[in-house]
Amino acid sequence: MGSYRDLDVYARSMDFAIDIYKLTNNFPKSEQYGMTAQLRRCAVSIPSNIAEGHSRSSTVDYIRFLFIANGSLSELETQLEIAFRLAYFADISSYYAKVKHIRSMLAGLIRALKEKAKAADDQT
Repeated sequence: MGSYRDLDVYARSMDFAIDIYKLTNNFPKSEQYGMTAQLRRCAVSIPSNIAEGHSRSSTVDYIRFLFIANGSLSELETQLEIAFRLAYFADISSYYAKVKHIRSMLAGLIRALKEKAKAADDQT
């Protein structure tokens, strides 16, 4: 298996984290330690958990970290909606599209890893 850096879901989630950093640069200064920090933590957590899971010694651990990445993605989606409702930015549709795409990619990777694990178990 190659590096986690070779995974499209990792690259997409890294790009999304950068998007979130740029978006939050325009948030009110009063949100620096609130919404801005929370959104950034969620965004960074997604590729971080993909990378950490990939580096684990078992497929089961890898899958667990991918589920954590998916949880961070859901948290990020919720935080984005709150920020949007507070009118901190004008258009949420492109962010929702990226969330949906990354979620789909994570689900596909989890499914593939589960199939791989099952095939390995069937051989023993």
